[in-house]
Amino acid sequence: MKNKYFKEDLRMAFEEIKAGLEKYHAEVEAKLVKNPERANLVPNRLYTPVDLGENFDYMTKLGFPGEYPYTRGVQPTMYRGRFWTMRMYAGFSTAEESNKRYRYLLANGGSGLSCAFDLPTQIGYDSTDPMAEGEVGKVGVAIDSLADMEILFDQISLDKVSTSMTINAPASVLLAMYIAVAEKQGVSADKLRGTIQNDILKEYAARGTYIFPPKPSMRLITNIFEYCSKNVPLWNTISISGYHIREAGSTASQEIAFTIADGIAYVEAAIKAGLDVDAFAGRLSFFWNAHNNVLEEVAKFRASRRVWAKVMKERFGAKKPKSMMLRVHTQTAGSMLTAQQPNNNIVRVALQTAAAVMGGTQSLHTNSKDEALALPTTESVTIALRTQQIVAYESGLADTVDPLGGSYYVEALTDKIEAEAWEYIKKIDEIGGAPEAIAKGYIQKEIQDSAYKWQMEIEKGDRIIVGVNKFTQEEEAPKNLLRVDGSVGKLQAEKIAALKARRDNAAVEAALKALEAGCADENVNLMPLILDAVRAYATEGEICGVMRKVFGEYQPHTTL
Repeated sequence: MKNKYFKEDLRMAFEEIKAGLEKYHAEVEAKLVKNPERANLVPNRLYTPVDLGENFDYMTKLGFPGEYPYTRGVQPTMYRGRFWTMRMYAGFSTAEESNKRYRYLLANGGSGLSCAFDLPTQIGYDSTDPMAEGEVGKVGVAIDSLADMEILFDQISLDKVSTSMTINAPASVLLAMYIAVAEKQGVSADKLRGTIQNDILKEYAARGTYIFPPKPSMRLITNIFEYCSKNVPLWNTISISGYHIREAGSTASQEIAFTIADGIAYVEAAIKAGLDVDAFAGRLSFFWNAHNNVLEEVAKFRASRRVWAKVMKERFGAKKPKSMMLRVHTQTAGSMLTAQQPNNNIVRVALQTAAAVMGGTQSLHTNSKDEALALPTTESVTIALRTQQIVAYESGLADTVDPLGGSYYVEALTDKIEAEAWEYIKKIDEIGGAPEAIAKGYIQKEIQDSAYKWQMEIEKGDRIIVGVNKFTQEEEAPKNLLRVDGSVGKLQAEKIAALKARRDNAAVEAALKALEAGCADENVNLMPLILDAVRAYATEGEICGVMRKVFGEYQPHTTL
């Protein structure tokens, strides 16, 4: 009976709010003749309980932190016990130079590493390959063999640090190198913590550092799932990445929808390969962009956890709570940094950091102010790290769990983004899943359309970018930017020549032949064979060359 009266009181309260809202809007509209509102704002000028609906169910939509559907966070106390991992993305030039930057970041309060590899490394070429000319060490560190990886992590204890590696097509090779370095340090693989990005579907859709066609690429991914579930149990075997989808121009809803659709494809592939969903799903992680609209980003994080939890529970029948948790690494939005007035980027990154923290990220990289111009200097990367530390220790945003939970606007926006994401996922299901939607160009077209709309808004002045299309000023050319010396390619070539002169080339040849035979047999897990080749000091180019020979290379095509 008490519940009956409570519902009646609630209904009456809603009617009272609705009546008051109508009066409020009528009075405001009368004043807009003299004081019009800005254009292109969110639909409602004011959010109230009416926007959540009379049937809003707290336990179904929100629940509690650390409990299904994880809207309010994947840990019960979130940052009250331990802050997110402050994982600064770094890597440039040679392994020696990047090692210095890593040790500097760790000494200054960084709590995890995030490795940026140069373009040749990302697409499986040695620094001596003609395809690598002019690109060695430019956008990340050049890693050609285990010898480079040993230098990269020199004086860094791999049992005491968590390492993320932004590597996709050759993720199996770089992970094998990491495991081999740990072995040389006396650290067993079951002690290693970290993440490989290993997300090939978004490469086909939005980024472009692919090597092999989809089928063998998916095989390599599921091989890693299986190998790590048995041998490297603390490792996150994939970081299903929405970051690059957002950087390519998607909306917030598209970012989580297309990324979760990719996640569905990976889970389906692993189950098809014979893996039990609860044996690997707890080591899947995600990678979100922290964009400029703070409240929209908070809602995006919250909606994404709810969508993934439902997917894993209802579609795949996952039983373990960890299998349903969307754990996420975040990077602030590189595409939102401007070459004009680069100091403004410090403010942008601070706001994006606040969004990621209020959204409940598990780890975070903050971009540096000069990244629209060059690789970050030591000074600018220190400011980026200090931004995280100020938010953690001074802002109060980390003192309570899900601080914006219950905001009428944030809850309504969370529901809106979730609903839009489900519509996209439904459409992708109808097409035949993410791989088929990518093959047909659907996902690419949606991203391109959103990117075009955004750019047109900027060019028309409907969207203001401070320092770019409003509040501009004459500026001097930037000074003291970090430039990678062109001699890095020569240095790497000398290293490779010396390596090949001292290694056991017969052992390398035998390991590569075994890998080639394994590639030809779909029932073979390739990780142990790749690890054997790495231990013998085969180069990345040699290993990927064998796989190219058997698997072929992906040739993009779309039917837009």
